[in-house]
Amino acid sequence: MSEQTKKLVFLVTELGYFCSHRLNLALAAKQAGFEITVVTNCTQRPNSPAIEAQLNGFSLYHLPFHRSRLNPIAEVQTLWQLWRAYRRLRPDIVHQVALKPVIYGTLCARLARVPRIVNALGGMGYLFTHRSVRSTIIKPLMALAFRILLTHRRCALILQNPDDVELMTPLVGRDKIQLIRGSGIDLNTFYPTEEPPSPPVKAVMVSRLLWSKGIGELVEAASLLKQEGVPLEIQVAGDLDPQNPASVSPETLSAWKEENGVIWLGARTDIAEVYHQAHIAVLPSYREGLPKSLLEAAACGKPIVTTDVPGCREVVISGENGLLVPPRNGIALAKALRTLVEYPELRVRMGKLSRRKAEQEFDEKKVIEQTLAIYHEKR
Repeated sequence: MSEQTKKLVFLVTELGYFCSHRLNLALAAKQAGFEITVVTNCTQRPNSPAIEAQLNGFSLYHLPFHRSRLNPIAEVQTLWQLWRAYRRLRPDIVHQVALKPVIYGTLCARLARVPRIVNALGGMGYLFTHRSVRSTIIKPLMALAFRILLTHRRCALILQNPDDVELMTPLVGRDKIQLIRGSGIDLNTFYPTEEPPSPPVKAVMVSRLLWSKGIGELVEAASLLKQEGVPLEIQVAGDLDPQNPASVSPETLSAWKEENGVIWLGARTDIAEVYHQAHIAVLPSYREGLPKSLLEAAACGKPIVTTDVPGCREVVISGENGLLVPPRNGIALAKALRTLVEYPELRVRMGKLSRRKAEQEFDEKKVIEQTLAIYHEKR
């Protein structure tokens, strides 16, 4: 088969994630001559005619992935279905994204003798951010799986920040790892505008409602700032994620909605507009790969308040384009937000530096170019 007609298969858990994080990469790969198939859970289609039209250029292969389920019988069935998919599709390259697709997909791709296996871990996820007996038991097993599966000569591993590179190097070897800064940002879609009127100043968090994203600390900070009479309106754009063990419960969310400290926007698709209507972006996460919501905020020229943890500190230089605070600390988070409320000139200056950083480091075009180069590597 010629270079121009190679088969590229993306393996992700959900179609929605593919559309939000990998669609433009797939479109560029198609334009470069690849035949694209997306293996994923296709039960929830995107609510966008434009995205549906773009998906029509690809083949979709339904696989009923469940991101956090650990039922042995069901997981063996998933592995069997995935192996059959790879045997049937006969890809030249697979690009597998997130922890379970990387582990399951690499096993099946090696058994199916796929020539090139590209794995991408956007972050270490629930197992590395949640303190529980379950995560303590599973982490060593994951490390063993990484050593066994990801060190094969046909494999490459894409990581998004230097901390994760340092973490994974002893397990798979530095020569297997490529550092690529997230999935990139379309700088034409996400662009700066003038600050909206104030008061109140508006800070927005764009994220799934997970404890590991720091949503509890944000609610705590909102309550503190409300008690102090700070003219700040905190908004959250995102929804519950029942498949994630770290998801906030519906009961907790209902209780929070009885308070007046936070405005709950629900799931939104017009993220650029959400940022255009805000003064500050906030994400008090415990750990990230490279959070796309903060890249979008930077591209929109917003000052950012986030935590001094892997992934988040790659987007923010504290005191320049935002403020870094310790993780799991609602008091420090409230103090940083209050600083940006009280100093509008600081917000504007930091916002301009955020946009500059996005242009220099996070342009989607650079990410796509780097990823296509990995596809073409000879192993």
